[in-house]
Order: sequence, then C-alpha cells, then structure tokens
Amino acid sequence: MDTSAKEKLSRPKIRKLERKIAYFSMEIGINSEIPTYSGGLGVLAGDTIKSYADLNVPLVAVTLLYKKGYFYQKLDEHGQQQESSYEWDPKKYLRRLAKRAKVTIENRTVSIQAWQYDVSGIGGYCVPIIFLDTDIEQNNEYDRSLSHYLYGGDEQYRLAQEIILGIGGVRMLRELGFCRISRYHMNEGHASLLTLELLNERKRNEEPLWDIDGVRRMCVFTTHTPVPAGHDQFSYDLVNRVLGQFIPFDVLKSLGGEDKLSMTLLALNLSHYINGVAKKHGKISQEMFPGYHIDSITNGVHSSTWICDNFKKLYDRYIHGWANDPFSLRYALSIPKDEIWDAHQEAKKALINFVNDKANAGMDYDTFTIGFARRATAYKRADLVFFDMNRLVKISQEIGKIQFVFAGKAHPKDWPGKELIKKIFSASSQLKDNIKIVYLENYDMELAKMLISGVDLWLNTPRKPREASGTSGMKAAHNGVPSLSILDGWWIEGCIEGLTGWPIGSALDRESIDDRDARALYKKLEDVIIPAFYNNRQLWIDIMRHSIAINASFFNTHRMVQQYVLNAYSY
Repeated sequence: MDTSAKEKLSRPKIRKLERKIAYFSMEIGINSEIPTYSGGLGVLAGDTIKSYADLNVPLVAVTLLYKKGYFYQKLDEHGQQQESSYEWDPKKYLRRLAKRAKVTIENRTVSIQAWQYDVSGIGGYCVPIIFLDTDIEQNNEYDRSLSHYLYGGDEQYRLAQEIILGIGGVRMLRELGFCRISRYHMNEGHASLLTLELLNERKRNEEPLWDIDGVRRMCVFTTHTPVPAGHDQFSYDLVNRVLGQFIPFDVLKSLGGEDKLSMTLLALNLSHYINGVAKKHGKISQEMFPGYHIDSITNGVHSSTWICDNFKKLYDRYIHGWANDPFSLRYALSIPKDEIWDAHQEAKKALINFVNDKANAGMDYDTFTIGFARRATAYKRADLVFFDMNRLVKISQEIGKIQFVFAGKAHPKDWPGKELIKKIFSASSQLKDNIKIVYLENYDMELAKMLISGVDLWLNTPRKPREASGTSGMKAAHNGVPSLSILDGWWIEGCIEGLTGWPIGSALDRESIDDRDARALYKKLEDVIIPAFYNNRQLWIDIMRHSIAINASFFNTHRMVQQYVLNAYSY
C-alpha cells in the first residue's frame, strides 16, 4: 500500500454535512510549531476548538495561513527587540486540499487554496481547521503575500486579508462541501465581511430584498476589545478601491457606519447574539455600544493543554476523568498537600533549569519566583513592579528573597511596547546585586506552559479597564499557581482574597494610577504574600489547592463552549 493510501485510511472521517457551525478567527494557536497566532486571541481560539472537539460540537473552523508566521523575537543585551520571519513548512503539519475559491481584490481575481488540520478530541471526534492561503502561482506577487504575515502591512493589506478571511472563507466552505452551516461565529470583528457574503448569497438566491434578518439569525459575534481604538475601521475610499461595490454603499453604510466601515458595527448589526469575554467586559461593551444587547461569556483555557505533566499525573491519580470534565477539578481539595507541593517543585525546577541554561541567571530553586508574561504593550504595565526599586529591594532583603521571570513580544510597530522591554532589562541590570530578573525571548505556547506552571506567583498589572479578560492567570491556576492581579477582566470573577490569590488595590478603583497601584502591590507582597510563602507553607499550599478547585474548575473552555452552545448557537 502506498503512503498516500495509508494516509487516507488514517485520516479521521469528517462528515461535512453534519457540520452546523463555522468558527472564524483571524488567528488560531494550536501549537508552537504552527506559528499562526500572536498571543491571547489566537491561543484562546485554539483552546476553544480543542474543547469543541472534546465535546463533539459539529463545527468547522476557518483562519488564514501565515507562511512567515507572526515573528521570531530576538533580544540583545539591552532589551532591543529584533524581529525575523518564521520559516515553517505547512506540508509537515497540514494537508493541502484540492478545491479553490476566489475573491476580487482591487478588481483582480485572487485565488485561494486551503489547508486542513484536524483537531482530535478526547473521544476521537475531529474538528477541522481550514487555513486559507493565497501564495499560489495564479496570483501576482502582492496577492501571494496576503497570507504571509499576521498583522503585517498597512490598512490596505489588512482589509485584503479580511476579505480573504470573511468572504473567501465562506466561499471556501461551500467549495469544500460544508453546505449546512446554520451558525457563523465571528471571533472578533476581523471576519465580519462574511456577513456581506451571506447577504449576497441570499440575494443571488432571488430574495426580493436584502435579507438582513435572515443573516442576523445565522451570526454570532464575540468582541474582545474594550477600547474604541482597537476596533478595525476603514475609510470608504479604501473600501471602494479594495473591495469595490460588493453590496450597495447605502446598504453597507447603514450596517457598518456612515463615516467609516467599522468591522465591529458590521458584526453588531448582523448578529443575533453578541458577547463580551468577561462579565465586566460585557458591561463595558454595552456602554460602548448602547443600542445593542451584549451578553458575556467569560473566557477559559483548555485544561489538558495547559496543565503540566506533573500535575496531570497527580490529577490522573486522584480525579478520574478530569480532562473531559474539568469541573471535577474542584476535588483538588482532597489531594494531599505534600503531593501538591512536590508536583509544583518539579515544575519549578524545570523552569529554573531552563532559565539558568538560557540566560545564565543563577536563579535559585528555593527563592520566591514571580512570573509575568504577556504581550509587551504599555497598558499591561510590565514595569509597574519596578516603580519604586528601593522599596522592592527592601522587601527582598527584609521580608524574603524574590526573583522574576518575564516574557512577551512587542508588536513590531509598538514602539512604547519595545521601550517597556528595554526598561525591564535596565531594571534587571540595576537590581542584579539584590534581585535576579530574567526576560526570556520569543514567548510562545511552549514557553508559556513552562512559565505558568513553574513560578510561585502569577503577576498581572493591566491599566483599568483595558483587560477584556486575560487567560494567563487561568492557566497558572490549573497548575496550582495563585495570582496577584489588578481587579480587571476575569480576575474580578476569579479573585477570592487569600483563597485563590490576591487583588492589587480595590474593586472601587475605577481607574489605574501607577503610584497607588504600585504601593498596593508592594504592601500585599510584604505584608501577606511573601510571609505566607516562607513562613506558612500549609497555608500556601491550601491557597494553591483552592486556585485549582475554584478557578481551574470554572475558567476552562469546556464550560465556556457549553455556554456558547446553549446561549449563542441554540434559540
């Protein structure tokens, strides 16, 4: 039997006609070797798809194939970020499909090919991810580049990519035989042009009017952005040049905004169900867009993806079936404390060994280790903990030794984000005689898993109300690591002070003020957290167990997907 025949026999059976839901996302992070994600949005999408597969939800996912990835991050001795393209071969991980679809961009016909990756759930059910790719011979050089870079290029490049994702994605599903889709889930506004393709489809089927209500009944929209500037908008001059009169502009403006085409407004106007990604974010989104009913479904993480091997073994021993029933992690309270501690110590040693090998940092196994890793951008305030370095040194010398591990990429055009990384390198240099600080380069899913399981405390200091949800602290909780965080996003729901972690400041603080937040952070470290870690291990382990039992059992994508099925897909 030849290799291709063997591959066909081993492929999972995808019954296309049973697929009822299409999930569109600009980025999807399945694993580190497929670099089609930049951070939280893509990793969340990947986690969500894994839970769809585990729970047998009849879904197909659509995204773009980025042949040059996001970027590989290199940091010099001063923290200056340098970016280079990923070189990866889709053929090693994906299966190229024979069917083609076409879209029109700037009056040119652009051909799209598709690649497929099958996400297999715990019970063997598969969810296919369709990756759209324009890097084929029929297209000109510019059009071939449209599937090269995630969040690269200018507004024209971005709009062209969103045409490929939204319009091209719907057409590709039709070409591939996914003909019974009744729900289209837009994970952020990047995919909202799919609504125009659905309108056009119904018009081509000789509907007498634009069937806005019919399309609305089919669409679901999840918004992730609590800041107006974060929502994609394009001038109608650009839309006319790149997309053309895809539907009459009077109809388009009534749906997407009079002055500019807002991808968010388009999705809002053409979706029957809209949600934010945490309870607070849902309320903020409702205030931003008061004419719409905006619900909330708080994000989660895919439990078995983010739990380190040591804790997986522990859960296997004490909590039967936890992987497909993460709610059962509440039984972590019955796991012996010494076994929780031993599992964490193994994960911590693995991290410290990695850090010392990569950065020659000389970090200690027994020192209280604080982790901070996320996209390097100003509002996340990675440098807040260094607001008063003299006080930080005093805490480390008089209360208990501390060390820090940082990681995170700055977008290539985010100059303040790049400066933030340099500030942390500068702080590391200034404090080297008292506090060990390492900033690890090229933060990806593999590094994230090592960090969230290996540190003793997870730190999060966003500027309110900029954190829509956040998921890194949820990942840490799955490994028994408590959080110290500003009360924003998911942490408003997840923080039970002294039981699952600690807040920085008060829920009554409507805005973030750096000196106030820094003082609150230091006070919590010196009065409560560090003394508990060094002087009351039984209390500390009890907090670790409650982080698992309360937060991991709820803040997971199995619970989240079940809410989408009940609230967004069924009515």
